Amino acid sequence: MLGLRYLKVAPTIHAIHYYRGKIRQQGPGLSFFYFAPFSEIVLVSLAATDGPFVFNETTADFQDVTVQGQITYRVLEATKLASMLDFSIGRGQQYRTDDPSKLVERITNAAQILAREFIQKRMLQELLGDTEGLVATVRQGLKTAPVLAELGVDVTEFHVVGMKASPEMAKALQAGAREELLKKADEALFARRNAVVNMERSIRENELNTEILVEEKRREVRQAQLSADIAIEEQRTTLVESKVANERKEAESRAFALNATLQPLQNVDWKILMAAAGGGSSGQNIGIAFRELAENATKIGQLNISPDLLASLLNPDQE
Repeated sequence: MLGLRYLKVAPTIHAIHYYRGKIRQQGPGLSFFYFAPFSEIVLVSLAATDGPFVFNETTADFQDVTVQGQITYRVLEATKLASMLDFSIGRGQQYRTDDPSKLVERITNAAQILAREFIQKRMLQELLGDTEGLVATVRQGLKTAPVLAELGVDVTEFHVVGMKASPEMAKALQAGAREELLKKADEALFARRNAVVNMERSIRENELNTEILVEEKRREVRQAQLSADIAIEEQRTTLVESKVANERKEAESRAFALNATLQPLQNVDWKILMAAAGGGSSGQNIGIAFRELAENATKIGQLNISPDLLASLLNPDQE
């Protein structure tokens, strides 16, 4: 029959069949025949759709920042969305207008408005370090955004994959960060060198303390040796003094004994002592005689000594 067509859609497609301006049937994954001259077909995708975005904003310190990311959304109320945007199809199941492509723009615009409010309240450096705060704020705002409620759309994910400052500011921030890192590196190097110096000082102090202890031990040893030598010398002095005292006493004893022995003989004539000792040899007797002659030389007129007598005196062994 002329104008009779067949339509079959996937389960992720919500089809709405208008016949003479009224909804005749609708739902996901439908298949049906329809009379084209009096029918209008609307197809709305129910699948989760990803929409990339890039927008520029200005921070509280009037610096440009570029935010790049992705929004994931899905249609919850296809009938409401179809009443707001034109999702009707013509021949070949092609959309008649570009309204379906405007859906992601409207969602992106809603996200950009929420992001702008967050970005304009923060300084550039603070913002670049608070990506998670931006994402959380935009997600929460999109859950209750009136424009999305009117469209019957729910945003399931909002991701920021990049947030960049202008090239000039990026270089300035990099220079500041680089200087800060170099400063930290210098501080770490200084701390390491200081630690090495402290360790070397501790080691040297330990060495000096060890040397001091060794010298103290050596001094104690020397003092002990000196004390021992002094004690030995004192003992030796005591011994010598005792020995000298003993020898003195022995000498005094001998002298006393000798004196006691000789005392009775002090007044005895030596001639008597010689006689008492046995008279002695002939040589001794002649010597005594010569002594008496010498003592009485003034009384002797002339004295003749024969050679034989001298020979016998000089050689007593010939007797």
